[in-house]
Amino acid sequence: MAPTPPTDRRPLVISGPSGVGKGTLYGKLFAAHPDTFTLSVSHTTRKPRDGEQDGVHYHFVTMEEFEGLIAKDGFVEHAKFGSNRYGTSKATIEEQTAKGKVVVLDIEMEGVKQIKASSLGARYVFIAPPSFEALEKRLRGRGTEDEDAVVKRLDQARVELEFAKTPGVHDITIVNDDLDKAYAELEAYVYKK
Repeated sequence: MAPTPPTDRRPLVISGPSGVGKGTLYGKLFAAHPDTFTLSVSHTTRKPRDGEQDGVHYHFVTMEEFEGLIAKDGFVEHAKFGSNRYGTSKATIEEQTAKGKVVVLDIEMEGVKQIKASSLGARYVFIAPPSFEALEKRLRGRGTEDEDAVVKRLDQARVELEFAKTPGVHDITIVNDDLDKAYAELEAYVYKK
């Protein structure tokens, strides 16, 4: 079956706090519409983790290469976390769009601000938790991070949730309190049903 792209093929920027279910939601979109969407593969200066492949999980580059791309205005957004840099290259988005794919960017708040300020035309979706307490329960329930890391993620979530209230920042906010309902809202927005 041939893929059915949405009529609006601009990149889809999906943001929201850690633990809110962004990846699960766009994963369902990819599964329901194979060969239509692609996740933007970011550049990073960090070393690959076990099982990660260059060009699949990230484009692994040196700090010099990364800074060279910044100097050439090669990113729509980039940020520094700890001692590592991460960025979304303009070329990656252009290549995938030229192949007929709708590019999905899973981006945090600072990236959203940079993309909004760039020349990239995009659609902005914010995935929100049903409540801050529900988000905290999800983050703690994952059991993948120590208390310090959970507290940092929760502090960041407060900032992101406040930012999301800014008029005009996002085109739609989807509350992920029921996965099927949230997915139906995402798909309806993407396909303008």
